Amino acid sequence: MRSKHALSSMGSGLLTIVVIVLATSVLLSLILRFTAVSQQGISPIIIVVSVIAFFIGGLIAGGKGGERGWLLGGGTACMYMILLFLIQYLGYRVSMNGEQLLYHGGYGLVCILGGIIGVNLKGGSQREA
Repeated sequence: MRSKHALSSMGSGLLTIVVIVLATSVLLSLILRFTAVSQQGISPIIIVVSVIAFFIGGLIAGGKGGERGWLLGGGTACMYMILLFLIQYLGYRVSMNGEQLLYHGGYGLVCILGGIIGVNLKGGSQREA
């Protein structure tokens, strides 16, 4: 797999994750603002949507890449973690804590699973044994 093609595939997956997370953030912030729902009540929804976003991002990265979906999914998750770290640390001067690293480790595994399934849904390249 060419590295330029792999970066393009991971970029598509990353863009998908960012769009889903931003759209969901806007929707949930409106729900929090205009209803009586508390932040503790909406936390499980945030986790479920994040898992779905990472799975879909990995699925798209693996589908576009066509092979080595585990690598594309993992790379996509790593790119998102780096982006989040840069925003969090450089923008807010807050470092990642252990709980966040555990969450992102789980999200990374889900993204890897999405990449593997994405490659297999597309069909991948056919190899002779």
